[in-house]
Amino acid sequence: MLSARSRARLLAWLALLAGLAAVVVLVATAGLGGLLILLLGLCGLVAMAVGLWLTVAHRGVARWIGVLLAVGALVVVLVGYTRKGLWPEAVTAVVLWAAAALAARSALRTVRPPSGMRAVRRPRPKHPVLIMNPRSGGGKVGRFGLVEKAEALGAEVVLLDTSGEPVDVTELARRAVAEGADLLGVAGGDGTQALVAAVAAEHGLPFLVLPAGTRNHFAMDLGLDRADPSLALAALTDGEELLVDLGTVSGRPFVNTVSFGVYAQIVQSPEYRDAKTGTALEQLPDLLLGYSGERLDAVADENALTAPQALLVSNNPYAGAQPLGAARRPRLDRGVLGVVGVRVANAAQAAEVALLGRRAAALTVLTAHQVTVDSPAATIPVGVDGEALRLPTPVTCTVRPGALRALVPRRRPGVPPAPGGPLDWRRLVALALGSALPSEADATETPGTGKEARAGAREGEGEE
Repeated sequence: MLSARSRARLLAWLALLAGLAAVVVLVATAGLGGLLILLLGLCGLVAMAVGLWLTVAHRGVARWIGVLLAVGALVVVLVGYTRKGLWPEAVTAVVLWAAAALAARSALRTVRPPSGMRAVRRPRPKHPVLIMNPRSGGGKVGRFGLVEKAEALGAEVVLLDTSGEPVDVTELARRAVAEGADLLGVAGGDGTQALVAAVAAEHGLPFLVLPAGTRNHFAMDLGLDRADPSLALAALTDGEELLVDLGTVSGRPFVNTVSFGVYAQIVQSPEYRDAKTGTALEQLPDLLLGYSGERLDAVADENALTAPQALLVSNNPYAGAQPLGAARRPRLDRGVLGVVGVRVANAAQAAEVALLGRRAAALTVLTAHQVTVDSPAATIPVGVDGEALRLPTPVTCTVRPGALRALVPRRRPGVPPAPGGPLDWRRLVALALGSALPSEADATETPGTGKEARAGAREGEGEE
């Protein structure tokens, strides 16, 4: 039976051979057609990126030109491949590249297996108190019968007043602790989750997440089923505990992200909640073209980010440079903040981002223990877990490692995969040839991709 090292080396060779075969298919089998596949695909990608930039950064005629360019580029690529009969070669090359990437990641994981969050079994709580927002997520509390199901399991339920009067959720949680609660939980959105989580962390109590909000990114990264929040109640009878980090921004807790710049400006709009796409398209041109919002400057540990148009700080880094949509955080216990800074001033930089991703000069992607955002303005708009705020400058984000005892069901469907880091072909070649692998500092996530970040990475090598 092969050892782990031999198996990893075999997978590395398979990855390299599959990648080479993809090139051979394009060049040798299709001749000039293979080069055409590459050229046409790259040109289409650049044209679509430019079109998308014109769409979001302009109004009127320029916006319609951008839409036509993006759609037209896609159509031209599809028609070009069809008329030239290049589909077999293109599909074969894509399959081979996918196989190469899969084998490469398996090889690197085999030689250095990543670890996930450690879970510890816990006894059933005696006096759990769950705070529920009946209006959250369009009425999920009532739709899934969360009150009745929680009370049947012995939990005390506190329903938020939805009459329109402001409710101090933090005070409700502290009152529950004073009355003997040995677990705090929330059925609501991420903003409400963060407030109660801070009280639970303050008193060292376990915290239960019931994903009854609209998106519930925190619940997703804990592996909970967002389609049916009632399934999370299983943690009360068959639960395990994860020690996870809790972020703070100017003393306010957050479980997901804090945004500055473009996105923070957009969420300030009263229309944003009811018409997110329309409001964003209306405001993006003013924010992107020269950036009409307050000027921002940030320092992430020792790395300076000068005048970013958008800056996103997350409680632990996301798997990709853009923590939106399906992106998620494989771990919530690394004790660091994820930082993504964006400065795209023209269509050329938008195209560079499309081609290079996180390696583009317009993006700065790094991790830090503290991020300080300053501005000439006395206050700046900030989005905290999707909530629109204005905070006095400077605004400081920090992370509290292992501050929160998150109680989750032992069986949960969406446990995130353990992170393996970006695919590093240099390490893969070294593994295939039997050479010593590059150091872990080089192999794992680069602390930054911008100029300042790269300099900071060089200065900080060997500290961890």
